[in-house]
Amino acid sequence: MAVRYAAETAVASQDRFAHFWNLRGEWVEEPNVRRGGESGVQRVVSSYGQLLYVKRQTGHIYRSWLHPFGRPTVLRESDALTVMHQLDVRVPEIVFCGAQRDPVHTWRALLVTKSLDGFEEIDHWYAGGGRERHGEAVHDRVLKDLAENLARMHKDRWQHGCLYAKHVFVSVNGEGEAAKVEVALIDLEKCRRRLTARRAAANDMKQLRRHSSFSTADWKKLVYFYETAFGSAIKGL
Repeated sequence: MAVRYAAETAVASQDRFAHFWNLRGEWVEEPNVRRGGESGVQRVVSSYGQLLYVKRQTGHIYRSWLHPFGRPTVLRESDALTVMHQLDVRVPEIVFCGAQRDPVHTWRALLVTKSLDGFEEIDHWYAGGGRERHGEAVHDRVLKDLAENLARMHKDRWQHGCLYAKHVFVSVNGEGEAAKVEVALIDLEKCRRRLTARRAAANDMKQLRRHSSFSTADWKKLVYFYETAFGSAIKGL
């Protein structure tokens, strides 16, 4: 059994699954045991020279009322990435996603995404002097773009579910007013829709506050941009 969530090609889905499953590269997230299986991420280079990230899982599932017997977590992440693109929330682009029953493991599953070329973790950007190099006006635009991406996600009641600073990536190209500023979110494995936008927002924003190094002043500025993008109904988070 195979599930396909990538752009159609002339290659059969099972052949594509085997192709990506057999690709090997540097581990950027060593396989860890959880959710009844293993999950890890490798950085690989495609035959066309494209840098890719391959999330490789065996028996790694989640359960919900829709899937009481379990479903590979990469399929939930693929669904979330597709929705985020529709909402204009910047996330990695899917190359391939698939899952197969395995004689040994309950599931083998893959999620292959393109590298966010030119992006780096926001804490690495700070540590590398990005704020000082580009100045406070550009830094404000970084916070504003992050806030606007989060607001678009939360207004549609989607919660990231693991919103740590290490899952926030930033790219700044150029200088001054001409600089192109972009923020992206990664690792949407726990992303799910909540009953209300407020619940999605409150959980993610509290989590980001706990798991980031924003100063009090910068956090207040981020919240201001966020509330402005979201609207008055979300004030007080």
